[in-house]
Amino acid sequence: MATPLPTPETTPQLTAEQLEQERQMKRTMTIVGIGAVLLLILLGVAIYFLLQPATPTDKIRDIFIIIVALESLVIGVALIILVMQLASLVNLLQNEVRPILKATNETVNNLRGTAEFLGENVVEPVVKLNGYLAGLTRMLELMGLKKK
Repeated sequence: MATPLPTPETTPQLTAEQLEQERQMKRTMTIVGIGAVLLLILLGVAIYFLLQPATPTDKIRDIFIIIVALESLVIGVALIILVMQLASLVNLLQNEVRPILKATNETVNNLRGTAEFLGENVVEPVVKLNGYLAGLTRMLELMGLKKK
């Protein structure tokens, strides 16, 4: 028996949660996008001022070293976020998925026992009874008391 898929009418709580998550994700992406644009504008302004004729080369080198250091900082923050997400995934697997798998395994074992019980106590006697009835029917046919 197939279970019907939840419709928006049956799960308004779930739909509201999904909408809130989508809004939060859009808000986060907008903030990240604005930050990236501001960083590019700042980088463009810095390059413009560095390309002025009076700017010495050693200042340009120092600025690019600072930019590389900032990039390393951003990559470090991204790696920290990645490790946190990985820890969250491991926590989810240990605390939510594993109990579900244990409960499913117990249910399967219970069904296996029920099938064995039914096989021994219901199906086997019915098969024996059908065999006895078939033998009785054949005996009556051979004796001529029952027509084929």
